[in-house]
Amino acid sequence: MSAVPAARPTASAEPPDRGPELDLLLVPPRARTGWRLVPARIAAMCAVELQKLRHDRTELYTRAVQPALWLLIFGETFTRLKAIPTGGIPYLDYLAPGIIAQSAMFIAIFYGIMIIWERDSGVLTKLLVTPTPRAALVTGKAFAAGVKAVLQAVVVVLIAAVLGVAMTWNPLRLLGVVAVVLLGSAFFSCLSMAIAGIVLTRDRLMGIGQAITMPLFFGSNALYPLDLMPGWLQAVSKVNPLSYQVDALRGLLIGTPSHLPLDFAVLAAATLAGIAAASALLGRLAR
Repeated sequence: MSAVPAARPTASAEPPDRGPELDLLLVPPRARTGWRLVPARIAAMCAVELQKLRHDRTELYTRAVQPALWLLIFGETFTRLKAIPTGGIPYLDYLAPGIIAQSAMFIAIFYGIMIIWERDSGVLTKLLVTPTPRAALVTGKAFAAGVKAVLQAVVVVLIAAVLGVAMTWNPLRLLGVVAVVLLGSAFFSCLSMAIAGIVLTRDRLMGIGQAITMPLFFGSNALYPLDLMPGWLQAVSKVNPLSYQVDALRGLLIGTPSHLPLDFAVLAAATLAGIAAASALLGRLAR
């Protein structure tokens, strides 16, 4: 008798079951397209920037020294002198939101130095040849500066609380403070990156940054009310985004009369204009 041949697997036989881990190796994830691409790129660039802070936290500690000195020395002294009328509000309370805005601006205004360093090291050229839109690249870096500024603002708020500044702890108002700090820092970092695209060198950017920080600070309502300024300085203050940031922070933190819809509108418009300008000038750095 002839041997019965072994049964062969038919074409309809199902393949062996694969685990989810093997599926991830064999099937690539679906690429983000359309409207989901830009937010994903922005989040990725923001995460890359914040990784630098994770590996070196000394920047947070050193940058906390200057606002602490402003509150401890300038604030306490002028509170005792009562030389600046603030509508019955202790001067230290009046000053604290201005110092939050100042410290956030000082973090962001020199952000262009980092992008020039990335140009010199070849990192920027590699980023520009990726599918990431330039606007997403700039926005990611801008909001990374905003996150750093929020961390700095937390330090200033804690110092102010220790000094007895009467601030609100309403969660919704604190979320508004975070939004204001993010928008203000994003604008100033975009301004710095736009200047970097014009001057192209770190030394020139450092000089320009130092030249504009003090006029921006003293030409705002961070230290004194607008009514005390001469007419020409009031005109400067009205086109200074820092004034709107300080006004919003005062209204949210200590409850002074403010113009929150106008403040948010100006900060949002300034941020969008800054992103557009920095994106347009970014290509000059890579030439």
